[in-house]
Amino acid sequence: MSERTKVIRWGILGCGDVTELKSGPAYQKTDGFEVVAVMRRDVVKAADYAKRHGISKYYTNADDLINDPEIDAIYIATPPDVHKFYGLKVAAAGKICCVEKPLAPNYQDSLAIYTAFAAENIPLFVAYYRRSLPRFEQVKTWLDTGCIGKIRHIRWHLSKPANAKDLSGEYNWRTDTAIATGGYFDDLASHGLDLFTHLLGNIKQVSGLSLNQQGLYSAKDAAAASWLHESGTTGSGSWNFGCYEREDKVDIYGSKGKITFSVFENDPVLLSNEQGQTEVFIDHPENIQLYHVQQMREDLLGNSKHPSTGLTGAHTSWVMDQIIGNL
Repeated sequence: MSERTKVIRWGILGCGDVTELKSGPAYQKTDGFEVVAVMRRDVVKAADYAKRHGISKYYTNADDLINDPEIDAIYIATPPDVHKFYGLKVAAAGKICCVEKPLAPNYQDSLAIYTAFAAENIPLFVAYYRRSLPRFEQVKTWLDTGCIGKIRHIRWHLSKPANAKDLSGEYNWRTDTAIATGGYFDDLASHGLDLFTHLLGNIKQVSGLSLNQQGLYSAKDAAAASWLHESGTTGSGSWNFGCYEREDKVDIYGSKGKITFSVFENDPVLLSNEQGQTEVFIDHPENIQLYHVQQMREDLLGNSKHPSTGLTGAHTSWVMDQIIGNL
């Protein structure tokens, strides 16, 4: 069987909410990929997930999944505090891997994961799927073709009110400082910062501050930063998770125009320049990781390079560390 026709058999390690619609079905819909097993510590939930998604096997022990000889690749979809623990096991098993974002809670752990796979020349991808979405590819096309001239500055503000779980004091791993020092910043801002490096190139200098303003949970809930891309483009951002209303707005300023879009909201992308205004709406796929997963297959076939790898994911972790203070 040739590499082009070979089916790559995946195991999903951690089948929580993100895998229900966003990611899991994308692996099943991609030609040449097959999900053959899942793992969750709760046997009832593992069995239920496998039955509902038509997956033949399930495990309650991660080592059993990782070392299953009928599995070629592992998708790690656990909370980020154990990404390194499981990532190093997958690397040792010599298997292809995709890790949910962020790659790890800090740059040091992210670098360890990247290094382990690079040392053995094993493909490592990170689920920063916005790099693969057509909506943001449209933004990149406008930038790369000079529609706003020389790129000068990027600015992002993201805010939202505290939700019911935040206010209740109910446990949420996303706001547990032991798992995510930056709280929702780690979960949400990582998407935008990673996208910006895809659009504008790596960041070489970052200055930031962060704190907990509300006292609702142990992680931080507010941050602000400025940065400098290697290209000379400057950037600034503010993120607050205790504001009156939700706002998500990115502006990219150029010498001859401006591009405006949202990282998360289902809004059109807007180009303003000397020719007037162009508004484009490109819907996301039902399974939002679909293009990201399909591009992994193309990368493994040697047809194209995937935009989100262990190397790019580690760089995003470095940027986040400079803002949150994981130094």
